[in-house]
Amino acid sequence: MRHIISILLENEAGALSRVSGLFSARAFNIESLTVAPTEDASLSRMTIVSVGSDDVIEQITKQLNKLIEVVKVVDLSEAPHIERELMLVKVRAIGKDREEMKRVADIFRGRIIDVTESTYVVELTGNTSKLDAFIEAIDRTLILEAVRTGVCGIGRGDRILRV
Repeated sequence: MRHIISILLENEAGALSRVSGLFSARAFNIESLTVAPTEDASLSRMTIVSVGSDDVIEQITKQLNKLIEVVKVVDLSEAPHIERELMLVKVRAIGKDREEMKRVADIFRGRIIDVTESTYVVELTGNTSKLDAFIEAIDRTLILEAVRTGVCGIGRGDRILRV
């Protein structure tokens, strides 16, 4: 099962390394990892997407809570949440492909943020399946380069990850 683990941790050198080391020490794969400071500059929020059984995720969560830098851990997948990812795709856009690429970007509510004589850079945000669907919808031979941020997520309603 896919899990989105959100971690509030002290914003200090080596904290990211210790958290990711915990996963690698147990031969557990991280599909996506995002981290950035929160509204409190002394804290960072890390979002990790991983696939595993509920038991394995529970063990990982317990181990994360033992790390000194970790303030709080929450599995967002356990309750309603919102998740988003950003993708920038540089595509070849020449001749008939130019109009088709603009049409597909519009369908997926993407924005063309850079235009040259032969390329577009398309910006898309959404859940992982939406971004995957965009890649499937266009001719893969037109993709010159793609970069994705990884998932960031937040609980819905009153659910808050705070100290």
